[in-house]
Amino acid sequence: MSNVTPRGRVAAVQMVSGPTVDANLEKAEALLTAASAAGADLAVLPENFACMPARETDRIQIAEEDDDGVIQGFLADTARTLGMWIVGGTIPIRCPGDPRPAAACLVYDGRGQRRARYDKIHLFDVNIPGSEESYRESESILPGGQPVVVDSPLGRLGLAVCYDLRFPELFRSMLDRGLDVIVLPAAFTVRTGRAHWETLLRARAIENQCYVVAAAQGGRHAGGRETWGESMIIDPWGTVLEHKPEGPGLVLADVDLGIQREIRRRFPALAHRHGGATKWSSGS
Repeated sequence: MSNVTPRGRVAAVQMVSGPTVDANLEKAEALLTAASAAGADLAVLPENFACMPARETDRIQIAEEDDDGVIQGFLADTARTLGMWIVGGTIPIRCPGDPRPAAACLVYDGRGQRRARYDKIHLFDVNIPGSEESYRESESILPGGQPVVVDSPLGRLGLAVCYDLRFPELFRSMLDRGLDVIVLPAAFTVRTGRAHWETLLRARAIENQCYVVAAAQGGRHAGGRETWGESMIIDPWGTVLEHKPEGPGLVLADVDLGIQREIRRRFPALAHRHGGATKWSSGS
């Protein structure tokens, strides 16, 4: 382990993206520039930041080839210009042999070099209880299959997207890869967001004793869809450091892995984990 304890400022970017890529990129650039001016070393964009289409299948029309395209060029150029790490929400990346693109979360360093790609694993195929809302992401998105953790100036980043949040085993697999900070682009619905968003985010922070940086869509979009917002940054004790209820803007907070390491040392729940199945005795 390095003698230097990573610390710095992170930004969760909240947007209300529409169906037009150019307009969304212009808004994202302004927010990322503001994040950099506020001292952010790393900024996280929300899911579908470059295009929030009226219909899920419209996303296929803007899909890009891997490592080539307007949206990927924007992320690389903006990271380089600002000298800031950017977690690029999700963008559709074409996949050989399947008409559906991946929902890819791309990470760029301060030189504009791509450091990681994570394809969203868990797809939102649900009928919302108590509502007429229904979603079938698998009709327009090809699921990924591999967890991704990447080194950054702020420690080991674990990448996850939206519905992934409900699957704690994904984050445990990241923990085994040295997880320090969860970054989570999202576009939660209002009903599920009101019921579960903060609870799930805080649970992931508490059980893994890590920071969580959650960047959300937050408002009404083309086609009538409404997203919950409440972008937030949470510390390893489960405390919400900052949050933004709705509308475009920034959430900023400092990450200090020294604090995280002290929590893990003094409250060593992670060291108390038992592997495999636990056998319980019923007694005599």
